[in-house]
Amino acid sequence: MLKWISFALLVTIFCYGIVTSRCERNPASALKGALKQPKRTHHSAIVEPKELGAFLRALDDSRGCFQVAAALKLAVLFFCRPGELCRLRWEYVNFEKGIIEFNASKTYQAHIIPICSQAMVLMRELESTAGGSPFVFPSPRNRNRPISTDALRVRMRGLGYSKDEVTTHGFRATARTLLDEELEYPTDWIEHQLAHSVRDPNGRAYNRTKHLAQRTAMMQGWADYLDSLKNLN
Repeated sequence: MLKWISFALLVTIFCYGIVTSRCERNPASALKGALKQPKRTHHSAIVEPKELGAFLRALDDSRGCFQVAAALKLAVLFFCRPGELCRLRWEYVNFEKGIIEFNASKTYQAHIIPICSQAMVLMRELESTAGGSPFVFPSPRNRNRPISTDALRVRMRGLGYSKDEVTTHGFRATARTLLDEELEYPTDWIEHQLAHSVRDPNGRAYNRTKHLAQRTAMMQGWADYLDSLKNLN
């Protein structure tokens, strides 16, 4: 049974029932204000440079499954949605062009991730250990399936970070904050790289190639910045 359901949804259901002669009245009207809405919470994220550097050092020094560690490192570098990352297929990767192309899971629009030099090294290592799997991050138990987002979560907890300190999805907020406030990249470039639905002054929606050359340079700048944070104490 659902733990909650919105009042608006109930109203819609019973209105449909009345129109289709499935019911005679809308009993949801008596429930107005009685149903509690779930609390919205933000994904925990590291937004302080020194704290991010400490996390990256801990990740570098940790032991465990290479694919999971690589996925976490690329989660920070790519800051795409966790599900998109874990389900990446080799068919999406174009090493010659240095890009990854797929449809964003939320906007359903084509998205491009430029592969920075640091990510290229990781991707090549992953390719050499793929063992014929169609996935960039195959599950250790079944190479025909990708790793789960839980694997990344468990690895971060093993590093000593709680869910209130950092989440995989939170790396999107990390990049959004530091690319803007610390590196001062234009917000349009950042929003496009986050695969958010961005509209230009003429009302045209997100274009996967918008600012691609600039975004490519930005992603390399982001990777170099992350490397510099590892040296902060």
